[in-house]
Amino acid sequence: MVNESPSAAGMPDRAGVDAGAVRRVVLSAALGNAFEWFDFMVFGFFSAFVVAAYFHAESAFASGLLATSTFAVAFFFRPVGGVLLGMFADRAGRRPALALMIGMMGLATLVIGATPGYAAIGMAAPVLVVLARVLQGLSIGGEFAGSTSLMVEVAPAGRKMLYGSLQSSTQALAIASAALLGYGLARLMTPQALSAWGWRVPFLVGALVAPLAYYIRRNLIESPLFSRPKAPVPFARSLRGNGKALFAGFGVVVVTTASNYTWVIYMPMFVVEHLGLSFSDSLLGMFACGIVVALLCPVAGALADRIGANRVFVAGVVSFTAITWPLLAYVLAAPSLERLLVAQLCVSVTASLCWGASPGMLAGMFRTAVRSTGIAISYNLGVLAFGGLAPLTLTMLVKLTANPMMPAYYLTLSAAIALAALFVGRTGNAARRA
Repeated sequence: MVNESPSAAGMPDRAGVDAGAVRRVVLSAALGNAFEWFDFMVFGFFSAFVVAAYFHAESAFASGLLATSTFAVAFFFRPVGGVLLGMFADRAGRRPALALMIGMMGLATLVIGATPGYAAIGMAAPVLVVLARVLQGLSIGGEFAGSTSLMVEVAPAGRKMLYGSLQSSTQALAIASAALLGYGLARLMTPQALSAWGWRVPFLVGALVAPLAYYIRRNLIESPLFSRPKAPVPFARSLRGNGKALFAGFGVVVVTTASNYTWVIYMPMFVVEHLGLSFSDSLLGMFACGIVVALLCPVAGALADRIGANRVFVAGVVSFTAITWPLLAYVLAAPSLERLLVAQLCVSVTASLCWGASPGMLAGMFRTAVRSTGIAISYNLGVLAFGGLAPLTLTMLVKLTANPMMPAYYLTLSAAIALAALFVGRTGNAARRA
């Protein structure tokens, strides 16, 4: 299997950084990460309302395709943003790159929340929204790699997996926050008011929080491995000698992102359209899942430090895949909020093993000079193929096959690819290089 110790991939302990400074940088990076993912995820929850406001759809199916397609647009630009911002972070340091990302995300979120609707400005509305999604994709494309690299590089020896797991934990916290806000709006407002203007509130909240997040990141301490700017590493050189590590990293991302975007983004749309549950019910499930994952990912990270990341990750993949089939069938047999919550919570417990171990695993596969770039490439290609396209792919597959169990097939395929890629990449040169 791939190397389980990040220090073996060129991550020495953070000498010269006191414990208080480490806590501050980890807290600041984690909070900034949560703000950024909150802005990105609210689009997934409210994509149907965005489409209704900014696009013209002639049927429910066309509206669903527009919603999932607009959501997926950002993912095509994530690899580009990941490479460009990753190379910038590897050259100039983690702090300036993270500050730039939060500024981009805040601007894009403001555009989505404040742009007048199609009825007011015509085609300018969908054009502005798509451009904002492109900017969100560029920004979030570098977020995972930049914040993961920083948190793991400042971590003390023997706790790097735990610190890396805070990346997944704060993502889950962002999901829970976005879902809770959406649930509150759906319960307090009439459907007409929510459709007319209420859906804009989460976007405007995210945009208002962005300046605070930017300030926090501008005042971070830098990673101890970036005491001075580095000479830029050409993109081709960042790939050379890292092929197996990139492939193994892709495999790690495939199952984590497929499980996340299937159960967190696609399921709310699925239960509303196919199971007859309300929009607020779907968000309540997302809130519960987010809280469970936020609490359990650090537990999985600490366990990975103790017994090895590969063991924790593989156990999560196998257990998550095994329970997906009976749980989805359980929900479909008699759709209800109670059954959906049971299924989502069970999935969250098992998937947390994968999500908690994966950030530190990815960081340990690459040397410092190419870490952000390497993580960004593996992560964004995996997310593009099996995450961002999951809602669109599953919407089309369920429509074409009339088989509501398609999500289980999709997740099983992603698990098989993940385990195969991790096995093939176990001898990756980058993971063994000191």
